[in-house]
Amino acid sequence: MSIFHLITILVVVAAVFDYFNTRFFKIPATIGLFMVGMVFSLAILVVGKFYPDILAYDRDLLGQIDFSEVLLEGILSFLLFAGAINLDPEELREQKWPILISAFGATLVSATLVGGLTYFALDLLGSPIPLLHALIFGALISPTDPVATLGILEHTNLPESLKVKIAGESLFNDGLGYVVFLILTNIAMPSGGHGDVTVGSVALLFVQEVFGALILGYLLGKLVSYMLATIDSYQTEVLITLAMVIGGYTLANSLHISGPLTVVVGGIMLVRGVQQRGGVSDITQDYLVKFWELVDELLNAVLFLLVGLFIVQVEFTTAIVITGVLAILIVVLSRFLSLTLLVESLKHRFHFEANAAVIMTWGGLRGGISIALALSLAPEISKDLILGITYIVVFFSIVVQGLTLQGLVKRLQSRATDEVSE
Repeated sequence: MSIFHLITILVVVAAVFDYFNTRFFKIPATIGLFMVGMVFSLAILVVGKFYPDILAYDRDLLGQIDFSEVLLEGILSFLLFAGAINLDPEELREQKWPILISAFGATLVSATLVGGLTYFALDLLGSPIPLLHALIFGALISPTDPVATLGILEHTNLPESLKVKIAGESLFNDGLGYVVFLILTNIAMPSGGHGDVTVGSVALLFVQEVFGALILGYLLGKLVSYMLATIDSYQTEVLITLAMVIGGYTLANSLHISGPLTVVVGGIMLVRGVQQRGGVSDITQDYLVKFWELVDELLNAVLFLLVGLFIVQVEFTTAIVITGVLAILIVVLSRFLSLTLLVESLKHRFHFEANAAVIMTWGGLRGGISIALALSLAPEISKDLILGITYIVVFFSIVVQGLTLQGLVKRLQSRATDEVSE
């Protein structure tokens, strides 16, 4: 079976599921598609116990797909841009400091906590790994996945300001997490062609990746918003935004700056620039929104089916399962502690909604990006262990947190209302 045939099957399965889900189930498509992929993979694993050739064929087929490259170098740029242009620039501007501080400060604190606690937990369980490897796990699992998070937020009745905080943080901390991951893997595998690793080189890499992305994204957004305001042809304008995403992401990678951050900033600046300049017709706005909604829906479907299918690539041992369950507690607790610290230290300067730390903790999902980063690890960096733990955390995050977020929000809002009435 060729890659084209596999993609065809994925799109057909996604379309059939979306039909039945829209008509009958009405669950978030992100969760549903992930579960479809998981069920299919688990069925293959069970059948593979009796017919090993089927399991071997499936693994060989998926082995032809470099999931990390497909996601990180392919569809991620489109999904991040689609998420960025759906954010309200004015609401985002009002919430910019809580978003940036949580995306950078809280994520770094959480990654450090996750890495440290995982290191000690594995040592107690008799499966020790180097501290640096544990910190790499913290870096890839702590940032929330914007694709999964945005897909779930659409189905909640959260206040708009809190939605923007969660969505904005997710879009920005993804880029930061990727940069920290690259730095730590660079330190762990200095023979990978990056030369000697020093404090100065790490600081330079961080500044280059992050601030370079902010500057490039800003310039791209300004340029493209100017171009859209000076013409009136929706076909050309849609094409220009498509070129901006592909070209901007590719240019960022060639300049060794963060591609994810570049397209996020570019998307935000594009929308803001269009609103300030005006000149974009209603028909163009309509086509732009519908085009990027369709791209988002299609690529989301393919991504989460692939995430579910790739479970056959993971070897789950008893030690990995036990560690993975413990890692769920560590990841959730670390995020809650880092966000609580953020809210408590900033609540006198910025507005935070009631139970913001709890909702942001439970609403910050992990997804395909964490798995892609884990799959990209070299075998020497405890890859098998980290990949298995990551899959377990992602499964819990998407299925359990995703399905219970709306109920949690309702209960907290009801409790807050009762307290006010008393």
